[in-house]
Amino acid sequence: MEKAESKNQVFISGWVLALTALVGTGLMAGVNWHSQPYIAENERQMLIRSLNTVIPPQSYDNDILHDTTTVNDPGLLGSKQASLVYRARKGSEPIAAALTVIAPNGYSGPITLLVGIDYNGEITGVRVVNHHETPGLGDGIEKRRSNWIDAFTGKSASNPGEAGWKVKRDGGNFDQFTGATITPRAVVGAVHKALIFFSQNRAALFGDDQPGAVVEKSMSVN
Repeated sequence: MEKAESKNQVFISGWVLALTALVGTGLMAGVNWHSQPYIAENERQMLIRSLNTVIPPQSYDNDILHDTTTVNDPGLLGSKQASLVYRARKGSEPIAAALTVIAPNGYSGPITLLVGIDYNGEITGVRVVNHHETPGLGDGIEKRRSNWIDAFTGKSASNPGEAGWKVKRDGGNFDQFTGATITPRAVVGAVHKALIFFSQNRAALFGDDQPGAVVEKSMSVN
């Protein structure tokens, strides 16, 4: 009799646990479903803020999040993966583009950058999106750590010119960090290549002519 009761208790306990797990899973799924729009909106707002740090928001009036084109140039953009270029316009006039660029030769690995370039080929801003550089040394590339990254604003391929697009230790115009030259060297090189890419593909990026091989797909403005 006791064995039968014990078996029943085990059986009931198993069902209770299963029911609890099922209810818990259902609640988690419901919360996740309910929170998805808020998560998506937060991500959208974060992206907008990032874009507005490299392209002044007052300079454009289009929906920059949906005026995009997909590009792929491992040699100049630093990645084998295709990436989006966000295009800023005012009215029908092209204003600037924000490119995602990888500096593959950072001291502690690849450094991801967002580079804003106006239609005339002048940098409107650069920000570090992701990196693994040494705290207190290489992380000076971050805006929150120093103003070093602001030195790119206003520069172009011809300003300071080919020879100037290096750190000072290599004979160029850009500062390096005390005890850390590899990191700024990688960023300077990547930004310079982004300018070269833009100058070679500007018309195609903005749809001013037929896209070349580098521009894979365009998306219309919503």
